[in-house]
Amino acid sequence: MQIIPVIDILGGVVVRAVAGRRDDYKPLLSPLCASCAPLEVVATFMRLHSFPTIYIADLDAIMRRGDNSGAVLELSAAFPHVEFWLDAGAGKNFGANISTVVGSESLSPGAPPPDLAGATRRVLSLDFRGAQFLGPSALRTTPALWPARVIVMSLARIGVGEGPDMATLEAIKASAGNREIFAAGGLRGVDDLRLLSQKGIAGALVASALHDGRLDAAALAQFVNTAGR
Repeated sequence: MQIIPVIDILGGVVVRAVAGRRDDYKPLLSPLCASCAPLEVVATFMRLHSFPTIYIADLDAIMRRGDNSGAVLELSAAFPHVEFWLDAGAGKNFGANISTVVGSESLSPGAPPPDLAGATRRVLSLDFRGAQFLGPSALRTTPALWPARVIVMSLARIGVGEGPDMATLEAIKASAGNREIFAAGGLRGVDDLRLLSQKGIAGALVASALHDGRLDAAALAQFVNTAGR
């Protein structure tokens, strides 16, 4: 199972995401790292564990208030062996180690859904606020349009420690065929990771549990050694 750290960038700094209320996000204060600079936060993650993938949410781009392209390019150059998943709203093409996240919330609900099947450098994020799907309804119900990697993003659970939305994850997993499903929002620690793995979820996006120490180096090692047994 893949564990993917998340950084949310707003105004050039990493912020602490809580329940998807982006206007209330504050610069990151973390026992894990002394800085909220994107480069320093990612470097700290990499000292904790050799993560092959990191997710970047460019919140300015998502909210159509500019972007953080400079920070993204700096991260791409500094960590060339990391695959970055970049959610920047409508999506932009960057370096060879950056895959574009297509967030359903950034798509017009009334527009025809994009056909992402076979798009090797695209990751689909099916975004939910509670039970409400954000985006074109046909995208949610037409798995044939999905790429090989699909995130189930539970915005209201981000940073609040309520646990993953297992009902939605299992529903998406049941219709996804051989696509990989990734959980985002609510993850509390190793027990949640173990449950997700048992349910066939390919990976989880994590931020708060890393910063708060609920997933430290020892816990990550424990999970790697025991998951699936």
